[in-house]
Amino acid sequence: MDNSGKEKEAMALMAEAEKKLKSSQSFFGSLFGGSSKLEEACDMYVRAANMYKMAKNWCEAINCLNRAIEIYTDMGRFTIAAKHHITIAEIYETELVDIDKAIAHYEQAADYYKGEESTSSANKCLLKVATYAAQLEQYPKAIEIYEQVGTHAMDSTLLKYSAKDHFFKAALCHFCVDMLNAKLAVQKYEEMFPAFSDSRECKLLKKLLDAYEEQNVDAYTDSVKEYDTISRLDQWLTTMLLRIKKTIQEDESDLR
Repeated sequence: MDNSGKEKEAMALMAEAEKKLKSSQSFFGSLFGGSSKLEEACDMYVRAANMYKMAKNWCEAINCLNRAIEIYTDMGRFTIAAKHHITIAEIYETELVDIDKAIAHYEQAADYYKGEESTSSANKCLLKVATYAAQLEQYPKAIEIYEQVGTHAMDSTLLKYSAKDHFFKAALCHFCVDMLNAKLAVQKYEEMFPAFSDSRECKLLKKLLDAYEEQNVDAYTDSVKEYDTISRLDQWLTTMLLRIKKTIQEDESDLR
C-alpha cells in the first residue's frame, strides 16, 4: 500500500471513530455501552495514527493521538494516555525535531504516571526531560530532576547502583553554571549517599574541580581521557564536559 492508500485508510478510520463518538454521546448510546464505544473510538484513532506514521504524515498522526488522549483522560485512563504522550514525544524528538514540544509531552506523561503512582515510568520520562533541558542550558530544571531521581534510586535496592549516575549528571549541570555550586553539590551527594564517594564518577568530578581551580586545561583533559578509557563517554557527557572545559579556557585567556 502506497502512502496515499495509507492516508485514505487513516481517514476512513477517523471517520469511523467520529461515528462511534457521536453514538456514545447520544441518549440511547450512553445507556447501551457508551464506554465501550469510546474505547473503540480510541482504538480507531490509534490505528489511524499508525497509518499516518507509516505514510510519514507526522502532524496528522499527532492529531489522532491527541484525540485518543482526550478521550482516555476523560475516562480516567491516565496510564494509556501517558503512553500516547510518549509516542507523540518520540515523533517530535526524532521526526519533527522540535525538542521543546518533545519535552512538554514527556512532562505530561510523567505527570500522569505520577498520578497513577507508576514512579519508575514517570522517572524514565523525567530523565528524558533532564537530558534535553541540560542540552538547552536549562540547568536548574535538569538538576532538580537528576537529584529527585537519584534520591529515589538510592533508597531502592534494585536501582541503588544507578543513583551515582544521576548525581554525577546533576553535578556536571551545576559545574556548567558555577564551579563553587558543583563543589558544594558533590559534598551534599557524598553525605546523602556515601557509596557515591567511592565511585569513579565522584573521583572524576573531584579531579575536574581541582583542575578548574588550578586553571589547568591539560589536567582536566587527561582526567576525562583516563575516565573514558574505562567508561565510554556518551554524546551528552561529552557535550557537558566540553562546555566546562571551554569555561576554563575562557578564564585562562581573561587572565592573560
